[in-house]
Order: sequence, then C-alpha cells, then structure tokens
Amino acid sequence: MEPDALERFTWYMREQSALTVMFHARVAAQMGLSATDEKCLDLAMRADGPVTAGRIAELSGLSTGAVTGVIDRLERAGYVRRVRDPHDRRKVLVEVTVGDLEKFGATFEVARQSMIEVLDQFDEAELGVIERYLRLQTETFRKRVIDT
Repeated sequence: MEPDALERFTWYMREQSALTVMFHARVAAQMGLSATDEKCLDLAMRADGPVTAGRIAELSGLSTGAVTGVIDRLERAGYVRRVRDPHDRRKVLVEVTVGDLEKFGATFEVARQSMIEVLDQFDEAELGVIERYLRLQTETFRKRVIDT
C-alpha cells in the first residue's frame, strides 16, 4: 500500500474511532454509566440471550475481574440482572432488562439515520465492498488486538 494512502486511511479510522468513542461516552453519561459499562451492555444486548461474565470478557477483551465490576454497576443501575442458567444451576448468566433503555432510543436513531444518509450515497456493488471491508476489519482487529 502506498504510504500516502495508508496515512489517509489511518486518519479516517482514527477520526471515526474518536467520534464513536465520544458518542458512546455521551450516551453512557446520559445512562449514568461509564463508556466501558455502556459498551459491555451493548455486547450483552446483541448476544443471543443471557450470557456469562466470561463471554462478556471474551467479547470485550476485559479481564473477568473487570467484567464482574461492570456487571455489578449495570445491575445496580437496573440494566441487567444475574440469573441461574436453567441447564446448569451452578452457572450464573447476565440477562439484560428492558427497563429504561427505550428512553435512549432517540439518541441511537440519530446515529442510525446518519448511517443511512451516508449509505444511500453508494450503489449495491459499492455497499458490498464496504461491507466486506468492515467485516474483515472487525474480524482482524478482534483477532489481533482484542483476543491477544
């Protein structure tokens, strides 16, 4: 890759990352959470049902001890609850409670509409390339940075 192209992509990725972090910090503050707690809640929400603390640790790259603290804070704030695994009563699962999450929907809808506005600028073939890039970037970043 040409150095100037790498520099441009690096700048865009850093700018996008900064904007995303600032957005989630604002959302987290509105929810009475830290940005880390809000993103762990997001991971739990996107899971297919209740998850273990260990799974949140795997997905987030945090230690299991740090995740225990996150779950404690999320539980105190009313966003999750701990439940026994119905298949193995020794296991504790983290279950997202609907609670006040709906009051933050408008904030996320603005972000969603922004994404739609941008994606509407591309045809199907271009969207395929963008999707492939995002999938590969996510998989590679997770494997090389988070899962290490």
